[in-house]
Amino acid sequence: MKRLIGSKKRAINYKINGLLPVIAGVLLLVSSLSYAKGHNVSDRDTSVSAYMQQYLGSGGNGLMLAYPNSVERFYEADNLRPVWIDRDHTQTWDAMMLLDCVTQYGLFHADYHPDELLYQQLQTMIQDPSKISNQKKARFDIYLTDAMITLMNNLHYGKLNPFYSADKIDSGLMIPFHAETELAAALQGKDFRVTILSVQPQSKQYAAMQDYMHLLKGQYQGDCYQVPESVVRKVAINMERLRWAEIGGSVYIQVNIPSFNLKFYQPDTTYEFKVVVGKTSAPTPVLKSQITYFTTTPEWKIPQKIFTNEILPKALRDARYLDNSHFSIYNRKGEYINPTKAKLLEIKRHPQLYYARQSAGCDNALGNIVFRFANIYDIYLHDTPEQQLFKRDERAFSHSCIRVERARDLAALLLRSVKDDNKIPVMDRALKLHLTRNISLKTPVPIKITYLTCEMKQGTLITYKDIYNLDNSLEMALYNASDTLTMQ
Repeated sequence: MKRLIGSKKRAINYKINGLLPVIAGVLLLVSSLSYAKGHNVSDRDTSVSAYMQQYLGSGGNGLMLAYPNSVERFYEADNLRPVWIDRDHTQTWDAMMLLDCVTQYGLFHADYHPDELLYQQLQTMIQDPSKISNQKKARFDIYLTDAMITLMNNLHYGKLNPFYSADKIDSGLMIPFHAETELAAALQGKDFRVTILSVQPQSKQYAAMQDYMHLLKGQYQGDCYQVPESVVRKVAINMERLRWAEIGGSVYIQVNIPSFNLKFYQPDTTYEFKVVVGKTSAPTPVLKSQITYFTTTPEWKIPQKIFTNEILPKALRDARYLDNSHFSIYNRKGEYINPTKAKLLEIKRHPQLYYARQSAGCDNALGNIVFRFANIYDIYLHDTPEQQLFKRDERAFSHSCIRVERARDLAALLLRSVKDDNKIPVMDRALKLHLTRNISLKTPVPIKITYLTCEMKQGTLITYKDIYNLDNSLEMALYNASDTLTMQ
């Protein structure tokens, strides 16, 4: 009896188990039909916001965006709602006209979706919106946002910033400026256009150059004034460099390599000093840092016995020994001696009349003062005993460091600028007695080393020799060109 019952149970279980795949298939079919009925094209959400969510939620879904993550952050802050087609169209037209005028800022129409952002399409959206599908409206809204974010990043950071790549900017991490946030603020503000353009560098140098570009690509063209394309490109690539430089504030030092010039900007005046920069085989790098202190008499005076018995013999055998070892020779008056072979032979006969000093920097002689600022290149701004070099027009002679004329005057100006006047007598005493002293600044002073091959002076464009031949490569990258037109 038990065996029969067990057999019947096995038969029933077999039938049920055999039916399960069939039942599952039927349920899946019913479910699929139900889903299709409830989600066909006519019933699903086809609003502009829905299409926008579809585009933004799938990595752009075919949209070619320059800053996709920034665009997504922008819309997420406003619940993925359209911005340009569902608001006051005055700002939409302002945005379109700004994109029309990008050449007046040294930028290029091709970077801002010109094939997607068409005036005729926008006009139709406004006057007869039913003629444009919601999907196209969503695309237009997203593309215009990406174009404006791209424009603002290009105006603020530049297009080819070596410190902030497009990927780094788009990540939103560890960057000082977020275009998506500034764009949202501009849309809420009273003057949309002014707010957008305010993201540009605020230095007078940049403003003067940008005003000139407005003339070149705006008024001059309207007046049929012929401007060589090489001039336009020269201004554009230097505007790009000024965007990288992050020049701002009321007190800072700027060293411009091609002009062999240092400017110390203060609220009420600007002081200028001549400089010597790196030769082509050891170029001075572009950088941003802060001067925190300077050192008086920074070089080591070599003991006389070592100078006579070791350094002089090696210098006579190897013409590059002194230079490579950062040694400089002086007479008893403290005057620098040019170490020619004839002069070294004379010194060998009377070594007691001379002495040597060794610098700890990139040049063979730091002079009486060296200004310190953190940088990965280990270069300094410093005095030099070779003051005659400042009489030359072209001054690319150093080993990457920057030599400055009237170093003591610059040091005094630095101290006064940070209200450290009481340290000036300390500095002068150390210089007089040849004492090595580190003199700190109460407040660090920014230093910017730039490579600008042109600038505006009293409304006139002044150009400088491209001593490191950097213009051509930047022009080719900026203009996507295989040849260059920049003025030499």
